[in-house]
Amino acid sequence: MPTTPAAPPGAGPARSLADDVRARSDAELRELLRRRPDLARPAPTDLTSLAARASTRASVLRALDSLDRAHLQVLEAAALQPGAIDEAVLASHLGLDPVDGGDGGDGGDPVDSRDAPDPRDPGSSVGGRSAAAALLEDLWQTALLWRSGDGLHVTRAVAEAIGPHVAGLGPAAAELRGTTPAPLSDPERVDELLEQAPPPARAILDRLAWGPPLAVLPPEGSAGRVAEGARWLLAQGLVLTVTADQACLPREVGLRLRGGRVHRELALAAPVTTGEQRSRREVDASAGQQVSDLLVLVDELAAEWGPRPPRVLRAGGLSVRDLKRLSSVLDVTERRAAFVAEVALAAGLVADDGSLEPVWAPTPFYDEWQQRPGASRWAVLAQSWLASTRAAHLVGGTPAGGSGTVNALGPEAQWPPARGLRRDVLDELARAGEAVALPTDAVIAALRWRRPRRLPKGIDAVVSATLEESEWLGVTGRGALSRGGLALLAGDVDESLGATMHPHLPTPVEHVLLQADLTAIAPGPLEGALAQFMRLVAEVESRGGATVYRFTPDTVRRCLDAGWSVDQVLAALTDASHTPIPQPLDYLVRDVARRHGQTRVGSVSSYIRSDDEATLGAMLADRALAPLQLRRVAPTVLVSPVAASTALDFLRDSGFAPAAESADGGLLVPSAGHHRAQPPRRPSAPAVHTVDDETAHTLIAALRAGEETAAYQRAQRASRPGPDLPSTDPTTTLALLREAAADRQGVWIGYSDGTGSVQRMLFYPDRVEGGRVHGTAEGTLRTLSIHRVTGASAS
Repeated sequence: MPTTPAAPPGAGPARSLADDVRARSDAELRELLRRRPDLARPAPTDLTSLAARASTRASVLRALDSLDRAHLQVLEAAALQPGAIDEAVLASHLGLDPVDGGDGGDGGDPVDSRDAPDPRDPGSSVGGRSAAAALLEDLWQTALLWRSGDGLHVTRAVAEAIGPHVAGLGPAAAELRGTTPAPLSDPERVDELLEQAPPPARAILDRLAWGPPLAVLPPEGSAGRVAEGARWLLAQGLVLTVTADQACLPREVGLRLRGGRVHRELALAAPVTTGEQRSRREVDASAGQQVSDLLVLVDELAAEWGPRPPRVLRAGGLSVRDLKRLSSVLDVTERRAAFVAEVALAAGLVADDGSLEPVWAPTPFYDEWQQRPGASRWAVLAQSWLASTRAAHLVGGTPAGGSGTVNALGPEAQWPPARGLRRDVLDELARAGEAVALPTDAVIAALRWRRPRRLPKGIDAVVSATLEESEWLGVTGRGALSRGGLALLAGDVDESLGATMHPHLPTPVEHVLLQADLTAIAPGPLEGALAQFMRLVAEVESRGGATVYRFTPDTVRRCLDAGWSVDQVLAALTDASHTPIPQPLDYLVRDVARRHGQTRVGSVSSYIRSDDEATLGAMLADRALAPLQLRRVAPTVLVSPVAASTALDFLRDSGFAPAAESADGGLLVPSAGHHRAQPPRRPSAPAVHTVDDETAHTLIAALRAGEETAAYQRAQRASRPGPDLPSTDPTTTLALLREAAADRQGVWIGYSDGTGSVQRMLFYPDRVEGGRVHGTAEGTLRTLSIHRVTGASAS
């Protein structure tokens, strides 16, 4: 490994992370802010504050969660060393060959260069040491290590965050006992004892070797193999008690059991992922077709929920029955129907209308969105999906820590990790290469290496669902990233994002082919008024490259109920078709129109009138209409105590074709088809936590200026007792107090008492807990509240 560079000229040896940060160049500080952007928000006042923030537990945990397995393994191995990192010990702990200190001066034959290990290969000893050195440098740049004259050190905050059982190893014997027991101080003696261990003891050691290192002791005086083995291990000092009923395998023994290696398998390089090469053309064509299908499904959802909005469950969400109905209407699986509903919700196209009896309904934004070009509409859906924290794949499962079922659009489908994992999965597809489709197993393996600390349970199902959803959304095509998906990952938005998908969408058509079997074929996607008309006058029978619509008496009546006249329906069909209207379709439309409106329904609560007395007689005799409690009040009039809308539904279910009538006797066009929910707050793109070069340059200049100001003030007040006490935020104060407590050093603090006056004191903290610090000042034990500390500075 390369030697550690010396500190910058003129700078004293670094004694802490703060000294290390202050000695860094502008380029190194810029790299630190790029790797850990949370340090820049809010902007620290000087470099000391920047170092204190980098030492906070929350920031350290965030940095650790961003590490891949290679960096994490090197950091864990380094954390086993209490002082400066010894590179030879680190190589041994990683299972790498020790550095060769000579040129083979034994007079032996020279080594053939073809047989020498490749330094570029992390799997070789030379390549592994080079990779480990590079990883240590990365960890230093991320401020998880700090550099002094004697080498690199693991920061105290990192050691605490990793925990006492680093990589499944227990604490050192000295930490458990205060001193190292004699047998454990001699590795050869430990090996002898391990060889002498009887089978029951050996079974316990094998169980504890790779962690966790804790074991529950059998009750005193108990018999059996486990008790026998435990007594032998305790007698030989190979395990040490930590409580009355718990023992721990010391680190020294654990390492000997592992053969001196910290990790079972070393992974200093990302796993090699291989996939299937696709052609760019077929990927984008497949993605374009998926986008076309998705836009149709969202329109059909809105067309279904506009006139017949499903109710919102008391606990929120969509009922299982309503999801099944939506699945039937869209002619897709329930899983895909839930995805369509969740994407529409994320994009603000549907929402809870907030009424006394709330329902799920399209929003006014949907009407605006529907008028946009197809590519622009897709851009809204794609951006919303990538930014959403909702997980459609959870629908139908059991809520975490509860019972019942996760409902679509419900609160249980909210899952914050979904957003980060979507991007991680897409990033892996992007790394695979141009138009390469990766199998699910390869993506999972890559994620396990790249983000070992932050992967949730059930990652296999999450990755499978993400790949499936990205295919439905057109972000991928045939398993590989489409051009639109690449642009989405690159951060393109709105029109620029839509432009990448536009060339690959099927060309919209403005006509249909009317068939004699009461069907119509749309040879491509329909848009605008024609698409709305076809959804109103017919129902979708099948989809694909071409969409097949079927005309039925119910669909024609639905169109007439919406206010269309028979002449308008026939004229619209004539305009939409390149061929004349087939005679069967003409007969169907005219026959339904002839019977439509012969029976009129109003409110009495409701009344039914018809010039055909025989029709009214049939209604009175129909047992299925008994719930309406119909009563004849005139030869051509029936009345009912139920609402007019309910009477309409019953009569239509019984095969009659009534029409709604207004108070003045005219045909009533229902307004239910235009039901809209109140527009929700439009989802905004998540804040991108990055620090660009301009921001970094400005911030670093401010940090340098703050450091110079602090130095000048210290020089001006050098004659005064104690250092200057600048105002510090609670985070910085806590970090300084914890570091002083660990080092048994004093801290100058300003403390506001109950009267509001500020006292200066040299305080020696013992421990910090619960928002208070305990320690001594002027020989007196004191407990201070952190929020009353106005400023702090190391003594």
